[in-house]
Amino acid sequence: MELGRRRNATTPTAIARALALPQEPFLFLRKWLRDPLSIAAVAPSSPALAAAMARAVPPGPGTVVELGGGTGAITRALLERGEAPVVVERDADFCALLTRRFPTCRVLKGDALALGALLAGAGVEPPVKAVISGLPLLSMPAAFQLRLLAQAFAVLEPGAPFVQFSYGLASPLKERVRRRLGLEAASIAHIWRNLPPARVWAFRRRDEVR
Repeated sequence: MELGRRRNATTPTAIARALALPQEPFLFLRKWLRDPLSIAAVAPSSPALAAAMARAVPPGPGTVVELGGGTGAITRALLERGEAPVVVERDADFCALLTRRFPTCRVLKGDALALGALLAGAGVEPPVKAVISGLPLLSMPAAFQLRLLAQAFAVLEPGAPFVQFSYGLASPLKERVRRRLGLEAASIAHIWRNLPPARVWAFRRRDEVR
């Protein structure tokens, strides 16, 4: 019993409590260690990256959909710009955390690969003015990318962006997927103050770009 207590005292959660540190980064790190391919980074997005993502949302009325809310760094930045997004998150722990932290946002538990059905089931009617993604797009196979982006552009209004961050220099969306969907890619921000440094990309249908 004593040995068990000593082990528990050295867990990240126990250390966070002892030092009065927030537990969200430990939750994020634990999820990453368990399944690194499903989590985009070892740490939540920095305020600088989250703000750059939020700035990519077009002004004016309309619904914003956030994919992969995580611990809510981008959600907070969207709220600070006056946008209360509909947040889609697959992980139950992250969903519970987002619901507690952002009671003015709708948090939908489900897979972004079924975005259309998920939004319809929640009564969220298209079109939406932006889809903001924190999903690990770069690690997805082409078939998953194609399915995800097709779902997103099915609910986006004409000319509206799909916004994604990535840690690589090149577009995180495979070229054959961009060609298949007729998308134009633009790197709109390079954020050094993030772990690791990141780029923000905006994708739009080529025939809808003004």
